[in-house]
Amino acid sequence: MPEHTAASRLQLSGLCFLLQILNILLFAVFVRYSPESSPGQCPPQLNCSWRYQDSDFQQPRFQDVHIQVLLSFGLLVAFLSRYGPGSAAISILIIAFAIQWAVLIQGFFYFFFNGKIYVGAQSMVSADFCTAAVLISTGAVLGRVNPVQMLLLALLEVTLCTVNEYILLSLMGVSDSGRSLTIHTFGAYFGLMVSRVLYHPHKGKMKREEQQDMGYQRDAFAVVGTIYLWIFWPSFTSAITVHDNAKNWAVINTYCSLVASTVATFILSPVLYEESTPRMVQIQDATLAGMAVMGMAGEMLVTPFGALIAGFLVGLISPLGFRFFTPVLHSRLKIQDTCGVHNIHGLPGILGALLGTLLTLMATADTYGDRLELVFPLVAQGSRTVTDQALIQLGALPLTLLLATLGGCFTGEL
Repeated sequence: MPEHTAASRLQLSGLCFLLQILNILLFAVFVRYSPESSPGQCPPQLNCSWRYQDSDFQQPRFQDVHIQVLLSFGLLVAFLSRYGPGSAAISILIIAFAIQWAVLIQGFFYFFFNGKIYVGAQSMVSADFCTAAVLISTGAVLGRVNPVQMLLLALLEVTLCTVNEYILLSLMGVSDSGRSLTIHTFGAYFGLMVSRVLYHPHKGKMKREEQQDMGYQRDAFAVVGTIYLWIFWPSFTSAITVHDNAKNWAVINTYCSLVASTVATFILSPVLYEESTPRMVQIQDATLAGMAVMGMAGEMLVTPFGALIAGFLVGLISPLGFRFFTPVLHSRLKIQDTCGVHNIHGLPGILGALLGTLLTLMATADTYGDRLELVFPLVAQGSRTVTDQALIQLGALPLTLLLATLGGCFTGEL
């Protein structure tokens, strides 16, 4: 056993060394600073309009998104007493590697010109988005894969996540600013399929509630993660909007949804469990679910009361999923979902995509005004009808599920 442990440590050290050297070499060859100029001075071959110029992008938004990924997502799995300390450390490793790899992979798709990748603050935000999907996936396989396997998972998932995002956002013209599909849905089902391939009947039998340590130190992780979710997630969902006045709807809708989902947890948890008040991790789950459902619909005309309804419903669905659907995943489908990503990312992501599709049918110049060009530019330009756009929004859901499941199966087999 000592020799095996030493070999595992050296294997991780060696892989980290090789991947970091690879990143350094690729950065040296390809990566350059983006031109800090107006769109008119930007080379026409470089797609500076994608995610908009850094001159229109506020640095605090990057800070909000990065803090969100590092602290909120990084602490989501730390409440599990069996995996907490180690999982938090590995989460930071995954973030450190995935951001570098995402800058490269996404750079080739979006910021590549004349043989170079031009990066700026917006490039880093996009890399953080992709890293969030990887962290969601690791929550489904936590405790059953070693750090080396997690690094390989990040390597493959960043690539596939970028391909999925490029197809949806650039080729199909899907509106998904808060990433219901490209982060929550893709990350959840990618991880679940990896978990399915790695299924072991003698592992993962401990209930999620039994894995949670009720001590102060473990509960503090959930408290900190929830607080950061409340503070920074509205900036996360509105980070790619080009103008400040365009992000107001996303911020308001997100806050309305998360408060309603949190209240729903206090309504349902005493019914499903013996505790009179929910545990902090359940509140954390409700917060995530309420914000995931607003990913696609956040910048659309949900209306505040509509966001409250959506958040309230998903706040009920998430604990019901933990109580009834998670055991079915394990016993019937052979999927061991350690952190319950299906209930807090997968299902809310799907519901968010369906809600966004429904709201697309209501998008008109009368209801949206100048905002229509920001949310649905092709509709505003007359290149598409509202019905066509809605069908494309709907078609993006099965495509994302297909790419996530195939990618997860392929990664798990490796």
